[in-house]
Amino acid sequence: MNKSMLAGIGIGVAAALGVAAVASMDVFDRGPQYAQVLSATPIKESIKQPRQECRNVTSTHRRPVQDENRLTGSVLGAVAGGVLGHQFGGGRGRDVATVAGALAGGYAGNQVQAGMQERDTYTTSEQRCKTVYDKQEKMLGYDVTYKIGDQQGKIRMEKDPGTRIPLDRNGQLILNSNQA
Repeated sequence: MNKSMLAGIGIGVAAALGVAAVASMDVFDRGPQYAQVLSATPIKESIKQPRQECRNVTSTHRRPVQDENRLTGSVLGAVAGGVLGHQFGGGRGRDVATVAGALAGGYAGNQVQAGMQERDTYTTSEQRCKTVYDKQEKMLGYDVTYKIGDQQGKIRMEKDPGTRIPLDRNGQLILNSNQA
């Protein structure tokens, strides 16, 4: 064998290997490799979560009154006023002063007892609860509108795909990709 024949065989093998390598690389255009994302709309669901909200309420109560008409205060006031009125004047003037003192003392005793009954109070505290609702939004996914060449499509995805979605060799979307 001569050198030129060996060189020709070497060049032929190298050319064949080159053609095979180019063919396996899929250099020739097979179509788009990505779908263009036109829009990705978040889909959310509002959830109302109930919870109890409690607070302590203080109430002031008047103690029950045993002498509703305040007779005790009126009688004691009338006696004291009569005794005091009897100290003034003489004759008929003393009698008038005694009656006037009894009337004024009766009224004053009645009013004093009323004030004492109003201030005779006690305080209680009780817990009052009501149900309130907290709003939370739960992300369901994204409604994605995409375009492959001249064709548009829609799909719901768990995550926002960004600006593009990869395609497989057949031009179908690859949805299990780890792209965010």
